Amino acid sequence: MTTSKKAALPSERRAHLVQLAGDLFAEKGFRATTVREIADAAGILSGSLYHHFDSKESIGDEILSAFLDDVLAGYREAVQDTDTARTAIEQIVHSSTATLSRHRAALTMLQNDWPYFSAQPRFAYLRKATKEIEQIWVAQLERGKQSGEFRADLDAKLVYRLLRDILWMPTAWPRSRGASWSTDQIVKGLLSLLFDGITR
Repeated sequence: MTTSKKAALPSERRAHLVQLAGDLFAEKGFRATTVREIADAAGILSGSLYHHFDSKESIGDEILSAFLDDVLAGYREAVQDTDTARTAIEQIVHSSTATLSRHRAALTMLQNDWPYFSAQPRFAYLRKATKEIEQIWVAQLERGKQSGEFRADLDAKLVYRLLRDILWMPTAWPRSRGASWSTDQIVKGLLSLLFDGITR
């Protein structure tokens, strides 16, 4: 029992450091946050941080790769064996909101520092992952056009961009101003707007 607890401590400590760093990256921006600030938030010396990570980029890499892996796993599962394009889109939306709520720091990092990350060879996987995300959305929207579920004149790429941005926006809504909708409320509101519209 004692041995297993000791073995778990390094990974727990590492996860805690990643969470603290993610919060700082989201609040201050990745480039503006220093290793010393992360160490100070964790209550350790800067040198101690390097026992867990070789650089600030390593922490950012862990945060972003975990986020995108989670998004893609959810999307792939969402569209698997679906009877209709509408069902697939509904499941993608549900998956999106659940995943984004678990990775708010990563999403904010991408929104705030995309030009930096996308220009770094280390983060080249970001473009590949976001391209696959777009392809999954567009494929289902095009499927709906072909089946007659969706309008024939639908611009699949434009609709994807609009829906993506709507799904990403709630992470920036300040809860202190009363915008504290639950994940389920956001999903229902978006799907109602998407499939039913606002006109009678």
